[in-house]
Amino acid sequence: MAPERADEYEVIWTRPERAGKGPAPSHSRAEITAAAIGLADAEGIDAVSMRKVAAKLGAGTGTLYRYVARKDDLIDLMIDGVEGEDGGPAPLSGDWRQDLRAFARRARAIMHRHPWVAVLAAGRPTLGPNGLRLAEHTLRAIADLGLTIDEMLVSVETLQAFVRGYTLGELAEQEAIRRSGLDREQWMTAHAPYLERIIDDGLHPLVTRVVLHAEGPHADNQDERGFELGLSRIVDGLSANLPPT
Repeated sequence: MAPERADEYEVIWTRPERAGKGPAPSHSRAEITAAAIGLADAEGIDAVSMRKVAAKLGAGTGTLYRYVARKDDLIDLMIDGVEGEDGGPAPLSGDWRQDLRAFARRARAIMHRHPWVAVLAAGRPTLGPNGLRLAEHTLRAIADLGLTIDEMLVSVETLQAFVRGYTLGELAEQEAIRRSGLDREQWMTAHAPYLERIIDDGLHPLVTRVVLHAEGPHADNQDERGFELGLSRIVDGLSANLPPT
């Protein structure tokens, strides 16, 4: 199929939920979005198709195209849907550091509830109503720090990149546990003899320090601990690069 021309591409957010003529729709856009999100949560994003979403709604595939023109529209609706969960982000507190931390924690929690979001949200912005509110909210948190709009954008993108990267690591660990049947401690126990050989050969002194002395990998709350430490480093870095007042 040939790609659509830009002047022929209908953005989902400009498309009315129902046509001006014809029968009343049997399903709302919110119902379609919820069905697609539920399918992705249960079976993974690769399982989401117009046919499966239609079947979940008890509708024909052709009927679904009355609401969304293409699968990419459905993906945009899904991302925007989860960005608006729980009523959206909490009101700004006036403390930009705390507000950025709250944004990061909320984004991480959403990705843990919906693992497929971690990859998809890294692409083009959806520009849906929830996404726009979230972007405005996050930029507003740092709007009075004397940064240019480009510096504000890079600051937010840096924070988002950290959250996505850290959370993807957590999700990958969960998948490794599922695939191998070994939790983290069991995996470390199985590798203990090999790690002893690495220590004994003396070729990797810093790795040896990690194995013998690092507390984080053995902490019961290592994921939370690592996330909060990394988040503090990001916020501290932004603070250190603010223009002088």
